[in-house]
Amino acid sequence: MLLNDPPVNAPAMARPHAAPSTTTLVLVALAFLAPFLFYFPTATSFVDIWNSSETFAHGYIILPISLWLIWRRRANFSALPPTPWWPALGLLLLVGAGWMLARMGDVQVVMQYAFAAMFPVIALAVLGRRLAWSLAFPLLFLLFAVPFGEIFIQPLIEYTADFTVWAVQATGIPVLRNGTRFELPTGSWSVVEACSGVRYLISSVTIGCLYAYLTYRSLTKRLVFIAMSIIVPIVANWLRAYMIVMIGHTSDMALATGVDHLIYGWVFFGIVMFAMFWVGSYWREDTDVESESLAAGPVGIVPPLSQVRNMTLAVFAACALWPAFVKYNDMATHNPKPVQLATVPVSWAPAPAFTTWTPDFMKPDARYSGAFAQPGQTPVALNILYYRNQHRDKAVISSVNRLAGEDNAYHEQGGALRTEQIGGRSVALREARMQGPSGTFLVWHWSWIDGQPVVNNYVGKLRQAKAKLLFGGDDGAAVMLAAPYGESQDEARNAMRAFLESNLKALEASLERTRSN
Repeated sequence: MLLNDPPVNAPAMARPHAAPSTTTLVLVALAFLAPFLFYFPTATSFVDIWNSSETFAHGYIILPISLWLIWRRRANFSALPPTPWWPALGLLLLVGAGWMLARMGDVQVVMQYAFAAMFPVIALAVLGRRLAWSLAFPLLFLLFAVPFGEIFIQPLIEYTADFTVWAVQATGIPVLRNGTRFELPTGSWSVVEACSGVRYLISSVTIGCLYAYLTYRSLTKRLVFIAMSIIVPIVANWLRAYMIVMIGHTSDMALATGVDHLIYGWVFFGIVMFAMFWVGSYWREDTDVESESLAAGPVGIVPPLSQVRNMTLAVFAACALWPAFVKYNDMATHNPKPVQLATVPVSWAPAPAFTTWTPDFMKPDARYSGAFAQPGQTPVALNILYYRNQHRDKAVISSVNRLAGEDNAYHEQGGALRTEQIGGRSVALREARMQGPSGTFLVWHWSWIDGQPVVNNYVGKLRQAKAKLLFGGDDGAAVMLAAPYGESQDEARNAMRAFLESNLKALEASLERTRSN
């Protein structure tokens, strides 16, 4: 996102200005309003997440900052009047196609990135290459408005737990660890989402990019500072977690276990960020705004008003194309029939439930659950969640779908991918270790998308998009098996493997019948 500024041959004030007319500016403004008109639900999805998540509340200030950065370079509009560049329309259509594919697969974050990317592309189309290039960073800064970062939460949780346990042990304090939970002689601790440091990381990178752009001219210095804005908050969060645990331990759990836990964390983060920017200020390369304005080369010739008008109309047409296709596809693939989950003819006998655990997923259109066992064998629980006419609040694959929520009595202790040989074929699945009031148990789970089992969420979304693009509907299901274990996890694995040997074909046939109906 950080680009070297164009060469400067003479001060901007030394050149005559060819200011665009008011009508031209109005047409340019209308072109930038086109995405809001045709992609309004995507635009509102930004605000919905900003309102519901403190992690992404900074999104409200991104557009004002971008507009302020453009205002600082307002002299460029006189030095280089808007000169439409028609090849950019192809890029705009390509970005729109990306939005359409993401919409087919209900991948909201990709839809949001496509929406945000339309603005720099529209600038390229309406303003022309030189003027758009001079405003590249302010326009690309809009990408920071996208509420992205949840994908980093789980890895950050793991790394924070690893460092904290290592540091506490290095201090000489014994630690008993179980996943992201660990116990000290004075009490128990758990690294949860709020402890991952993702808020610190997102804030640091956003501010770091802006600071680097405003403070440095050298691309190398900008990239180095941005790298520091990524590394420093991660390490700082590790130190913060260790500090919190040590405060709690040395105070016999009297401190750093309530609201002060958060206060200490933010104060520490603020000190670290201040130190980072203070150190960075020693290499600042400030220049005045006028000298940064694009003034090289001859003054631009104001193009005929008809060119800007025609480009604005073309931008509207390009923006309207894909939402129109999606609307038609939705009407053609929408299945108004209520889901009637076909009966699964399980060959095993019904058994008493061994756990009260239920997956923390979005509400499905239909649900099936039951426990089964062979005489004298470990019982197996089966859960099926079936979805039809999926959207962002009802989807089989979503970042909010979890085996257990943060406040759940059950906790996921870790997991891995597995491949099992079932009925003469390889079956890929995810395995998770669970612990809760009913003891320990394993969960094998996978998604069923477009008639095929899927364990990779990205592949699942691509299959869903393909099915909808070919007007085949978007029916999907989440399938989960669970079995308890005592001394060895193989007890649960053997039971679930035997269950699938006897019932996998019948289970898949039941899902296929449900989709066909």
